[in-house]
Amino acid sequence: MRTSLTTLQKMVESNEKIAILTCYDATFARILENSGIDALLVGDSLGNVLQGENTTLSVTLDDMIYHTRSVARGTDKVLIITDMPFGSYQASPELAFKNACKIIAAGAQMVKIEGGHIMADTVQFLTRRGIPVCAHIGLTPQYIHHLGGYKLQGNSEKSAKLLLDEAKILERSGAGMLVMELIPAKLAEKITQTLSIPTIGIGAGNSCSGQVLVMHDMLGLSQGKKPRFIKDFMVEAKSIPAAVENYVLAVKAGRFPSSEHQF
Repeated sequence: MRTSLTTLQKMVESNEKIAILTCYDATFARILENSGIDALLVGDSLGNVLQGENTTLSVTLDDMIYHTRSVARGTDKVLIITDMPFGSYQASPELAFKNACKIIAAGAQMVKIEGGHIMADTVQFLTRRGIPVCAHIGLTPQYIHHLGGYKLQGNSEKSAKLLLDEAKILERSGAGMLVMELIPAKLAEKITQTLSIPTIGIGAGNSCSGQVLVMHDMLGLSQGKKPRFIKDFMVEAKSIPAAVENYVLAVKAGRFPSSEHQF
């Protein structure tokens, strides 16, 4: 039986950290599942790490369906979360539902959408119709042109309050999980303490309910300058499964992210 959102909620209540990695194919999906990962994110980051694009904006719905189906075929136990790509949900809740249904049919158990209060109606529309939603605030890659680049969010009193308010609104709207990307650790801790749903950090400190990294980054395969929140777990491992196991253990023990990986 697959891990469910209820399982993750119970982990939060028992103070067990949640370990998540991105995944895009059946082979790695099986490796990650067997190495103890709790959930897999079929991320639109595939645009960067698989397709060589500079942003995630060119990733299509068909891309996400294809890779979701591949990951689902390679797993039996883990929860599968899939990003809804740019343009597939922003226009209306009805469009979001139509496209989310296709992703769920491909094998996902949850969809992830980016944005704050502007997405509240969409989150409510989806969840009331049986589609679990993971919300995503902070640095939201699909809004990269609006944000002016990949940079820390919520680092002023005003912007921090806005992110806290956004998180509350998304939870009230029915979001079952919240990803927080590239925000100060203290703010992420406050949001986590305020909400009852799992919070998943990426560059958001170690007080979140769990962590997620892009698999290629965790395996030391990323190119160019590495963001501060990345750790290469292959350095101290002799194999990919060992690196994944080390990541899972580090997350669950609260050793990752350490102070050097947060803001």
